[in-house]
Amino acid sequence: MENDNSLTAEALIYAYTSGVFPMAEADGTIYWYRPDPRAIIPIDTYKPSKSLKPILNRGQFEVRIDTAFETVMRACAAPRAYEQETWISEELIQAYVDLHAMGFAHSVEVYEQGDLVGGLYGVHIGSVFFGESMFMKVSNASKVAFHYLIEILRFNDFGLLDTQFMNDNVLRYGAIEIKRTAYEKLLSKCLLRASEFKLPVK
Repeated sequence: MENDNSLTAEALIYAYTSGVFPMAEADGTIYWYRPDPRAIIPIDTYKPSKSLKPILNRGQFEVRIDTAFETVMRACAAPRAYEQETWISEELIQAYVDLHAMGFAHSVEVYEQGDLVGGLYGVHIGSVFFGESMFMKVSNASKVAFHYLIEILRFNDFGLLDTQFMNDNVLRYGAIEIKRTAYEKLLSKCLLRASEFKLPVK
């Protein structure tokens, strides 16, 4: 990992296409990571949990994309009961907002009675989605956001969902680890093919 406090949308694009991503320390210092092994979620093998299916069926939540990107990112950056520190600094927020304006970053937003109650955001280049973070204010909202992310990726024929590091959160969605060499080979292949980021047509 390397320390670098200069961050632009263009630098982010170069980093992601090289298999590198940034995280900020508590003091705002930004470090760049290229982990080995790398965590990914196979898009084709994800299945919603049995407990999630009734929630999806009863239409408790409304799902939108790209209508509140910065709000979603700031919600992801907010301290949590189990984790007071955040790796999402103000500098990162501004750079990703710029990236979103360029069409390279997206949010999946979950609303309940008009209120934003959950969501996620990430970077989209070629047919790759680099998942960054998610949040929820009510039970199951982040699970719904992830479910719709998978629906979007399948509908638009994405080839890779990168989740960077393995942890309990991504493990429950079916994350696996692969060697960095294998990841970068898959990344290069999927960057050559363009996919759109839009909700499935029903």
